[in-house]
Amino acid sequence: MKQFKLGLLALTILVSVQTTQAQTVDEIVNKNITAMGGKEKLATLKTVRMEGLLNTQGTDVNLVITRSTLVGQRIDISAMGMDGYQINTPTAGWNFMPFMGQTSPEVMKDDQIKAGIAVLDIQGNLFNYKDKGTTVEFLGMEKVDSADCYKLKATLKSGKVMTYFIDTKTNYVVKTVNTQNLNGKESEVASIFSNYKPTADGYIFPWTNIATEGQIDFSKIEANVPVDAKIFTSN
Repeated sequence: MKQFKLGLLALTILVSVQTTQAQTVDEIVNKNITAMGGKEKLATLKTVRMEGLLNTQGTDVNLVITRSTLVGQRIDISAMGMDGYQINTPTAGWNFMPFMGQTSPEVMKDDQIKAGIAVLDIQGNLFNYKDKGTTVEFLGMEKVDSADCYKLKATLKSGKVMTYFIDTKTNYVVKTVNTQNLNGKESEVASIFSNYKPTADGYIFPWTNIATEGQIDFSKIEANVPVDAKIFTSN
């Protein structure tokens, strides 16, 4: 009987811990969604067009990024007097980088296509995450620079895992980490986000991103612009 009571107590504690974690995850996610404008606002975000400058290894590269949620992303790239692009959709992708010696578009490998799916959800992978088949775990607290952050692990329906760091003061995502296959090796890739501010129509974006390639500063972001799906096919 004593062992039965102890087992029942352990089960009660386990259920309590799981429930508390679920509440904590939802509380953190809801704070982030509210900071980004709220559920109703985010639900109306369908496309975005972003113009910016990437500084990589001392070279300035002009970028125009066009996304249509869950449809595709196209990055038009201008550097060294040449124009290239990168396109990815849920099922296909192409790279054309003439400044890297390419003379024609190259088809993306399957792992690159899979890695790019996460960026196609412009409303954010944490938005309505349960409906999307994503699971989210609270991993505790961690500092990013001087900011105290909630650390969340999101496992997407595709199996891709992303870690989010959410500033406890602003409730904005200030860092993400995910694993990508780079040159045949699995590597962790981190991105830093800052300079959050609204567009003319009230959608909030980070206007400065720092990733492996360098720092991108956006000069113009437009939401819900008309986007022809044909731009997500190889030229």
